[in-house]
Amino acid sequence: MLLPYSLPFLHTHFHVILPPWLIVPHHFISSLKELQSFVVLDAAMLQLISLWLPGENMNKPNSKAAKINKANRLHNNKLSRNRPVKRSLPPEQVKIVLFNKPFDVLCQFTDDSNRATLADYIKEKQVYAAGRLDRDSEGLLLLTNCGKLQNQLTDPNKKTTKTYWVQVEGAPSESAIQALCNGVELKDGLTRPAKVEIIPEPDIWPRTPPIRERANIPTTWLSISISEGKNRQVRRMTAHVGHPTLRLIRAKIGKYTLDGLKNGEYKILTM
Repeated sequence: MLLPYSLPFLHTHFHVILPPWLIVPHHFISSLKELQSFVVLDAAMLQLISLWLPGENMNKPNSKAAKINKANRLHNNKLSRNRPVKRSLPPEQVKIVLFNKPFDVLCQFTDDSNRATLADYIKEKQVYAAGRLDRDSEGLLLLTNCGKLQNQLTDPNKKTTKTYWVQVEGAPSESAIQALCNGVELKDGLTRPAKVEIIPEPDIWPRTPPIRERANIPTTWLSISISEGKNRQVRRMTAHVGHPTLRLIRAKIGKYTLDGLKNGEYKILTM
């Protein structure tokens, strides 16, 4: 079995120093032993390349690859804890913008494809989003000029709770709700315990365009509170238990809520 990367790839992306005569297209190697016969690799590089060796699977908990991946996560968490705390602004200079983001709006101020962005709605300058909200999601987005506040709201180690109103297809069973509460295994790991409950349909604005509902299949509204932010996490969680998300609205970030904000509007808070 061949390794999936060529020697030029190792040279370019892993900064392995190769003799000039080895940097040629389509030169593949079949083992670490063969590679080591050409170049000298340190321990870290051997670990990195070994992730792609036959039999090493990140999903096997006792595999070398899984152990390396776990060690890397622990190392990154340590770095995050040891990272210098950003200086906070004087309270009178801190600006907080709460925005009710509409559907189909990008969570950025510019776009080369001329799609709707935050600049179409927010006129405040020098404020930046504390976390993101997907283009196909709606609701609360917080922007600020304070790096310390931004870090506090987005650092997973701070465990800031975010609450979402989620319309899902079907009627989740008690076991499905309990699974979401306990944590479900996604491709990028087990989700943290969440608070999940069935709620009445919220008093909210109509979405444009409306969601696609299937005839004779009911929908259910859930309130889901999580303290992490994996990519499209809530959607993947509900899909995992067999209830795809049809509409997703963020209602709360920590102590900040969507209360009193119409869709597409924002308000400015001070500390």
